[in-house]
Parts: sequence; C-alpha cells; structure tokens
Amino acid sequence: MQKIYILGILLFSLYGFGQNKFDVFFDFNKDIPNEASQIKINQWVLDNKNAEIIKILGYCDSVDDSKYNKDLAMRRVNAMVSIFTNNNIKIADKVALKAFGKDFKYSKNQSDNRKVEVFYNVTEAKNTEVKPAQTIPDGPFGKRQVKEAPAEETAEQDILEPGDLDVLVEEERSKLESKFENAKKGDLVRINNINFYFNSERIMDQSMPLLDELLDIMINNPNMIIEIHGHICCNPNPNETKLSYRRALIIFKYLNNYGIDLSRLAFRGYGSNDPIYKVPERNEKERAANRRVEILIVNK
Repeated sequence: MQKIYILGILLFSLYGFGQNKFDVFFDFNKDIPNEASQIKINQWVLDNKNAEIIKILGYCDSVDDSKYNKDLAMRRVNAMVSIFTNNNIKIADKVALKAFGKDFKYSKNQSDNRKVEVFYNVTEAKNTEVKPAQTIPDGPFGKRQVKEAPAEETAEQDILEPGDLDVLVEEERSKLESKFENAKKGDLVRINNINFYFNSERIMDQSMPLLDELLDIMINNPNMIIEIHGHICCNPNPNETKLSYRRALIIFKYLNNYGIDLSRLAFRGYGSNDPIYKVPERNEKERAANRRVEILIVNK
C-alpha cells in the first residue's frame, strides 16, 4: 500500500510538472486588462515564447446578475485568446475556456474577483529534424511564406476548380442572409464553400465573398453573438483538431479585425469528430460537406 501511495505521488508530480498559472485583472465592467496587467502581459509574452496555453478561466465581481457576469467573464476570456494569438503564443488544441458568473468562491476584495486565470505549460526548445517545407500561396492575411509540413495531419483531398467554386460561392452568398434571418438562438448555420488552401488555414480568394457577407450580417445585427465551428474532412483521427481550430480562429480574427467586438465572438475546432458523412468519405461531394464552417447562434 505504501509503495502504491508513493507511486501515486510521483505520477501526480510528473503530471503537474511544467504547468504554470498567472492572473490578469480587469477594471469594473471592462473586458480589456487593466493597465498594470497589460504591462505584466507584455513582459510575460517576452519571457514565454515557448509557452502553450492550456486553460483560461474568466471571473467577475458580484455586481449584476449571473448571466450578465458570465457573459462579461467570457468576453474577458476571449480578450486573452486574442492577445495570445496576436502575439503568436501557442494555444492548445483542446484548450479549456470557461466563464463563471456567480458560481465560484468570491474574495472579500471585489477587485480580486475581476480576473482571468491563465494556465500554461512551458517546453524547452529542442533540436529536432526539420520537416519538409511547403509553400503556402498568397492569402488574405499575408504574403507567401514557407511553413513546416503538418505531418500530424492527413492531407485533405483537392477541392473544386476555381471556376466551379466561384459559382457555388455566389449561390451560397445569396442565401446566407436569409439563413441567419431564419435562425434562432441555439441554431447552427452552416456556411458551405468556405474553402482553404491545401492543409492550411489560409482562405482561398474565391471564398472571401462569404466572409464579407458574414461580416455584413454581424454589422447589421449588432445583438448577435456567435461561436464559429471549424470542421475538416478526410482525417479519421479524432484527436487531430489543430487544422479545424486554426481555420475557425482565422475567421474569428477576420471579423474582429473589421470591427466586430470580441464580446460577440468565440470559436472551436472539431476536427473530423462531427462529420455529416462517415470518414473516410466516398467522394468529393461527401468530403465537401464534411469540410465546412458552422456558426452557432449564441444570442440574437
């Protein structure tokens, strides 16, 4: 029994090794870190280039009702996600993002409750074999660059020819506004034909009208809050969510960069865990259906 107990302690120590935490504080009713925390974050980013964010928990003080506080806490969580992605800090594929309204133990000092807890691991840089490089074509968010080939991902099949895609995109764009008009809170709106360059989160130029239409819909519906869901085709490994996560994130950043407030946006990557058709798909029609973006209507 004593040996088992000691082994349990060792395993617990090994499991917890490397996990760190820091707190970010906010002023009353604000979803942007206060000045002192912004200085702290800037220094943390400089000191932790190899960090991986694994959990972000948002909190509020006891003023107002639980629903409002939970929404504010989630806006604070999303603000931190945006800060980390803008500074190229890695976020784990299965990062835990959670907001608390009034369902946590309050500190007597209200300012201590207006915070976000950030949990992260730090890995030391290692000399590893360089993977074959692939060239990513020009996309809407940057010039041509070389990236390591994502060996952990099964390559998606080639998508439609540009001419065919133009027609399908225009058809989908013309329907998109009515899709959102008819959707209610809790519904999923599927946006077909948002296509990406091979094994990349870079959106194909032909698909950009769909993002522009989504942006217009968000602008014209200022009370709408959405969660962007990314899905991929072709990969039977349920643990490979990285590509779908990055694709949902790029749409999240596009909307935010063009003025949609972070409080109205969230995102998730599902990999191939929620396919319309069984993976591996039988044909391009099934692959295209699985390779999709869906928008959850959180509030309208």
